[in-house]
Amino acid sequence: MKTSRTAAYLLLLFLWACPRAALAVEYALPDLYRIALERSEKVGIARENVTFARLEKNRAVAMLLPRLTAFGTRQQYTDDRYNDLDILIQPKRTDAWGVRADQTLSLSLREFTALSEARNDITRAGHDLDAVRETYLLQVARSYYGVLMATKGLDIAKSNLERVSKYREAASSRLKVGEITKTVLLRAESELSGARSDLVRAQNALALARSSLARVAGIEGEYTLREEPFRAAGEAPLTELKSTAYASRPELRSLEEQVRIAGQEVTYARGAYWPNLSMAGVYQNSDQAPETMTFNDKSVYGALSLNFPFFEGGLRVAEVQEAKTRERQAKLQYEDARKSVGMEVESAYLDLNTRRGQLKFLEDQAAFARDNYRGVSRQFELGLASSIDVIDANDLLVSSERQLAEALYSYQLSILSLEQATGTFMKGVDAPSKT
Repeated sequence: MKTSRTAAYLLLLFLWACPRAALAVEYALPDLYRIALERSEKVGIARENVTFARLEKNRAVAMLLPRLTAFGTRQQYTDDRYNDLDILIQPKRTDAWGVRADQTLSLSLREFTALSEARNDITRAGHDLDAVRETYLLQVARSYYGVLMATKGLDIAKSNLERVSKYREAASSRLKVGEITKTVLLRAESELSGARSDLVRAQNALALARSSLARVAGIEGEYTLREEPFRAAGEAPLTELKSTAYASRPELRSLEEQVRIAGQEVTYARGAYWPNLSMAGVYQNSDQAPETMTFNDKSVYGALSLNFPFFEGGLRVAEVQEAKTRERQAKLQYEDARKSVGMEVESAYLDLNTRRGQLKFLEDQAAFARDNYRGVSRQFELGLASSIDVIDANDLLVSSERQLAEALYSYQLSILSLEQATGTFMKGVDAPSKT
């Protein structure tokens, strides 16, 4: 008993002594993708639309199947009646029960058109789900790189505070030996206060970025992020990227299905001009007390009827015109979306090339600024450089490091944005099924 208590105390002491980061869950970007797709309300709504479309297909199939009905009736009279020849003309009780099968079809077979339309609507809903997933996961990626960028910004702020603190100490030492005036020390104190302010701002920016990622991805508790390996974009020509987008973008594929569905709606509306054929098959069992001479206790029969409404006040004409209008609208929406997709691809392509071209120069700038600061700070310690030179060199270093960090993560995001614009983003994501 004493041993178990000691072990429990040691465990509590270990948990208390462990830093929060040691208990945090580590996520890579694919992990965030998977969790986001499982927990996102928007993705869930789009997934339910697919389920609804499948149920509509089942409804269309049901319209092609005959309707089976079981029936039963009883009629009870006050008394039985006979005519003058003592022949029963009204029994006291009659019973009837049986089964009936009914089916009504248009001679235009518009019911099969409705079934094909329902199947195409399932495909359309699936493309809409893919579009929602791509947009949502790109938002997760933006939040992910936003946290990494904010983390890098905090590291830069800490390094800046460390450099400015050393500069302030060097200024204080030189003031004591009379090498500089007090105004130099005051300038160093001012720069130190500014660096501390930047550190607080960077800490708050990181906290906000982490909260935003947790909300978007649906994660809870403490977490850390595993940075993705650096990716370099390919150099496919713009025309090829646009062709890929036209063939792969889920929004365009959804609108293609919508145009096809709109054309089927026109066919379905025109089918109302055709007659309707109704078929029925009946099995009936009867009982009667007392029985008449012509009483038939069992009967099986079938019936066919043809209905042709030749005047409905212009209703069918209006329905056909409405269907044609919706078809024209669907075609215009597709053409408009196609042009917008082309512009999105071109914009993402140019943005990616811009950021790719900036990287090399910003890396060189950061390296030059780092060497320049080391040289100027060393010269300041030896009395060969002024405080303004040190401050300028440090400002240049901080600015170049921030620009480089922003360019690196923005470049990674630009790759994902181009993949989303061309409709190839989901190919690199291990997503759950659409069911």
